[in-house]
Amino acid sequence: MDFVTTIVSIIIMILIGVLLRYFNVLKAEDNETLNKVVVNVALPCMIFNALYSANVSLLPSLSILTVFILICSLIVGIITYLILKYLGYDKKALWSILIVVLLGNTGFLGYPICQGLFGIDGLVRAAFCDLSTSILFISISIILMLIFDGSIKNAVKKIVTFMPLWGIIFGILLNVFSISIGDLGSSLITYLSGATVPMIMISLGLSLNLRGFKRHLKEVSLASFIKLIIYPIIGFGVLTLLGVTGLERNIGLIESAMPSAMLCLILAIQFNLDTDLTSDCIFSNTLISLITIPIILFFFII
Repeated sequence: MDFVTTIVSIIIMILIGVLLRYFNVLKAEDNETLNKVVVNVALPCMIFNALYSANVSLLPSLSILTVFILICSLIVGIITYLILKYLGYDKKALWSILIVVLLGNTGFLGYPICQGLFGIDGLVRAAFCDLSTSILFISISIILMLIFDGSIKNAVKKIVTFMPLWGIIFGILLNVFSISIGDLGSSLITYLSGATVPMIMISLGLSLNLRGFKRHLKEVSLASFIKLIIYPIIGFGVLTLLGVTGLERNIGLIESAMPSAMLCLILAIQFNLDTDLTSDCIFSNTLISLITIPIILFFFII
């Protein structure tokens, strides 16, 4: 699938979600149900299917993409932390913004774009970028737990029940040990995987909210600039320093351009951060990314 077709298809599916909400066919809160189905069923199957059928010899070398995202997030995280401290934000507001810069939507939005442009090979590499998001989610949960005295039990539960992570684990394990899931299992996984992209995009359309620009204009602008401009620039530099080329380089750059992950809102709720601020940053930079991602793809990928 070419660049234009991929982007236009994604935008149309998002618009379907917007229209369904506008005509009261679905409500904004219905995206929570769609997200649960995607995160717990469709997306894990999509990840599993990609890794289960991947070339085993490539798996060790693709770990560089996981390391790449972790390095980028560390650099951007330090820069953002220093900026927010300098601007005088308190601890709660600081972390409400910082998490949306650290965690990218490498799976929910990154998978459809990578698969649409580069097929199964792109999806496999995107899964290794997304593995870093799982690592970051766990690490940030522990940090926030220490800072805000959160519940260890709840943090561990969120991590253990994060189904996309199990999709990665089982996909790699069954591939490495050549364990067959049979024709029935393969067919079932394929059908469930096919529901991922349209459900993600429709859910995204249902959740987009322009009010976030007005409520926290300064914070939204800062977070969006760092996440959608500074992060990809740093990503480009890190890829160059690591000597990453070819398809891995393209996928790494695409994933570094992703907006904030929806998982950020889970962290904000779990640790009693400013959920309005976090959600406004997420939805606003997601909307802006519909402009920035095509620009980055056009000038650096296609």
